[in-house]
Amino acid sequence: MAPFAAGWILYLSDWRPAATSNYGELIPPRPLAGPPFAALRGKWVLVTFDGAACDAYCEKKLYFMRQVRRTQGKEMERVERLWAVTDGGKPRPEVVAAIEGTRVFHLGDSPSLKEFPGNPVEHIYLVDPLGNLMLRFPRDPDPSRMVKDLQRLLKYSRVG
Repeated sequence: MAPFAAGWILYLSDWRPAATSNYGELIPPRPLAGPPFAALRGKWVLVTFDGAACDAYCEKKLYFMRQVRRTQGKEMERVERLWAVTDGGKPRPEVVAAIEGTRVFHLGDSPSLKEFPGNPVEHIYLVDPLGNLMLRFPRDPDPSRMVKDLQRLLKYSRVG
């Protein structure tokens, strides 16, 4: 009876553990509708926002997304990558070739950018298979810790 009572007291006092095991910042889930997210339902989606010119930081984020997906092994088919181009430009062919398999979506007037917290160009986001934005990785992320977060989600999720 004591563990139950202790758990109930902690629940009522709204206690939260000081440390979490996830690397990415959890975001209160918010549904994303419309293109391109409607077409990607059923998959975990790593999302990045950048202009078509794609500077060195942009290329690094796209590379990290590719590598994080590849390290998932047989589970990598459950993960998609999306580069949301924030301007009307056309990405360089060598960048598109280097990120083969990444979906490129031109935002145009799409409201999608406003649905992402903070400065979306600075982060890589994760959208769950139900179409909910749920996780944001920090600027200059550690790919090995991103891999662990995604492995954990894929292991315990039966969706996507």
